[in-house]
Amino acid sequence: MLKIVVADRMGKGSNVAKGIEKAGAKAVLVPGIGADMKLGDVMNKEKADFGISFCGSGGAGALIANNKYGYPERHGMRSITQGITAINDGKKVLGFGFMDKEELGEKLVEAINKKYPDKF
Repeated sequence: MLKIVVADRMGKGSNVAKGIEKAGAKAVLVPGIGADMKLGDVMNKEKADFGISFCGSGGAGALIANNKYGYPERHGMRSITQGITAINDGKKVLGFGFMDKEELGEKLVEAINKKYPDKF
């Protein structure tokens, strides 16, 4: 089953996690303030397939996951379309500005399943 870690700077992320679960994947929500900074560690520990980081700039957690573990990332995103494009470009860590929306989780899972139809 597709596993996606969600980590939000302000300790949120439950709505995007609901969208991920609604689309048929497993969401692992990192709790607490500053959760985005733990994204790579939790992805590594959980052996997750993808990670989503939220903060004001949309970059901190994604960049740390890339620097520490080598996960391909794209940061600074502000739309669902940008996230889908990043998935299609082979990115595994997606850094967004604050966008805790169910629709984001659903659409990202759909894009992952479309890009990797036989993997999850």
